[in-house]
Amino acid sequence: MSLPPNFLDDLRTRTSLSQVVGRKVLWDTRKSNQAKGDMWAPCPFHQEKSASFHVDDRKGYYYCFGCHAKGDAISFVRESENVGFMEAVEILAAEAGMPMPARDPQAQEKADHRTRLVDVMEQAVRFYRLQLRSGAGSAARDYLTRRGLNETTQDRFNIGFAPPGWQTLWDHLTGQGVSPEQIVEAGLAKPSQKGGKPYDTFRNRIMFPIRDARGRAIAFGGRAMDPDDNAKYLNSPETPLFDKSRTLYNQGPAREAAGKGQPLIVAEGYMDVIALATGGFEAAVAPLGTAVTESQLQMLWRITDEPILALDGDKAGLKAAYRVIDTALPLLESGKSLRFVLLPEGQDPDDLIRSSGREAMRALVEAAQPMVQLLWRRETEGRVFDSPERKAALDKTLRERIRTIQDPSLRSHYGEEIKRLRWDLFRSPAKPRSGTFRRFGQPGPAKPAENTRASMLVSGGKDVELRLREAVILAALLSTPDLISEFEAQIDDMSCVDPDHAALRACLLQHVGASAETVRAAADATVGGDALEMLCRARHVAITPCLRKPGDHDLVRLTIAEELAKLEAGIGLDAEIAEAAEDLDGAADESLTWRLSQAAQARQSAQRAQSEDKTEYDLGPNGAAINREERSAFAALMETIRFDKPRG
Repeated sequence: MSLPPNFLDDLRTRTSLSQVVGRKVLWDTRKSNQAKGDMWAPCPFHQEKSASFHVDDRKGYYYCFGCHAKGDAISFVRESENVGFMEAVEILAAEAGMPMPARDPQAQEKADHRTRLVDVMEQAVRFYRLQLRSGAGSAARDYLTRRGLNETTQDRFNIGFAPPGWQTLWDHLTGQGVSPEQIVEAGLAKPSQKGGKPYDTFRNRIMFPIRDARGRAIAFGGRAMDPDDNAKYLNSPETPLFDKSRTLYNQGPAREAAGKGQPLIVAEGYMDVIALATGGFEAAVAPLGTAVTESQLQMLWRITDEPILALDGDKAGLKAAYRVIDTALPLLESGKSLRFVLLPEGQDPDDLIRSSGREAMRALVEAAQPMVQLLWRRETEGRVFDSPERKAALDKTLRERIRTIQDPSLRSHYGEEIKRLRWDLFRSPAKPRSGTFRRFGQPGPAKPAENTRASMLVSGGKDVELRLREAVILAALLSTPDLISEFEAQIDDMSCVDPDHAALRACLLQHVGASAETVRAAADATVGGDALEMLCRARHVAITPCLRKPGDHDLVRLTIAEELAKLEAGIGLDAEIAEAAEDLDGAADESLTWRLSQAAQARQSAQRAQSEDKTEYDLGPNGAAINREERSAFAALMETIRFDKPRG
């Protein structure tokens, strides 16, 4: 049974050689570079201990430097499984999810026919190359020189020229013995509608050969020399060799360059690719006059996990980027995505590199935006969301876009990122309020008295409570530094809002286990003696019970633990409130109020002194709880009064 050549090409494209070989070998992780598809292992075909068996996953070939075994995925399965060619193809096709084509006794004849068409295309390449060097190609040579394409570049990309005549190529190929049917079938000529000879498809155009991944000429792209020509760029029609939705310009060289670590850049046209490649970005490709298709995306992801699309920064470039996003979202997988470079408006890669140099292009490539950023820009740029209805419409649109992502984990991460962007967009500074919400007719909260307006709680701002608690914790640790080791992890996690507090905290952590004199001297050197004096004499610190009873380690330990718990609970509640405020714009439900109640309960629990949990109570005759220690002290006092009372 013969197979269509395109079937084998598709099979090789969809098959990862490293996965096929990986079932039979143990990779040498020190020598292999999985990110570049450069894998090494001991050869499975002969006995050895060193890793001399090399797999180039990007090119799809293996080679053993010991026994000289070489081939592709099909030959590896044949040799390792001891099966025939067709059986090896069937094994790989089943793994790739490709149905085997029906038996076609004429398949070999078709393969031979394709080979003959490729030969015709190569003859056309040579003809166009000669025409560029002739007198008829002088204007084309001048144009290429002005665009910065020297002879070396022209030779590298096999650039040629199609003369203005109607049958110039036709006459040349037929004179070389090529049949008229093959010329027309290869897309090099079109039948005359007036009954005359077929005429050349390309006339008076600079010619760019389009090659497949294996380097075979399969089509042409032509750039018009006449500024009045309706089609500035013209591609070959669809032929047995050429399907533009499954082809990328410069694919073969770009795949090789990407395998060496260069970023894969998707530009818009031939000149952009050539400018990038000659400017040092050799892993550059372009679709052929259409938006990027699903097949082209799969081809790009076979080359690298995160291709970069470099598009013009004008409206047309943005529209092209948005079309790619819609095509790519349903195809995304973990580790497979796209990034975008939007060039300055009015410039393409060729213009940018010539005017600002390759470093300007490199800077843009390194700062390429992830796809989620461009998705967000499309749905929000130039729009105003000043009503619940507009916000709801945005939410609906974004949910519909994200829902098309098939990978659940990736879909979740997109949702989280959109949620963050939405929060940044709709968040606004809190408006000052004269009072809290109240029923109609009820008075608002009382204004602070004159003697409290200057207090820290009133004038200190929203972070005042954090500063107060930080000060108490640090002062307590300074008074009893041998407790620093007990709370080292919690102090390390404490984020200080006051710069002096942060410096003092770092100093204490650096002197865990040191003597009190050493810690005090280090703190004095870090923040200064005046700052320490102010910290310890501050009113809210001085009234702390543990600092009024120096030497009581249990009381200091309890104070530090309480303040740390209150800090953590307060920060947690603030975070829940901030997130809840965002969720209220969407579909709020019972889980929202439950989360807030749990956070508030945790904060209230932390606000209660932990010493209360250690208090023992007795139940009085009336059912009231009585502090056992206070009850004993009261009973002893009453006993003293009873015995000391004078007798009458």
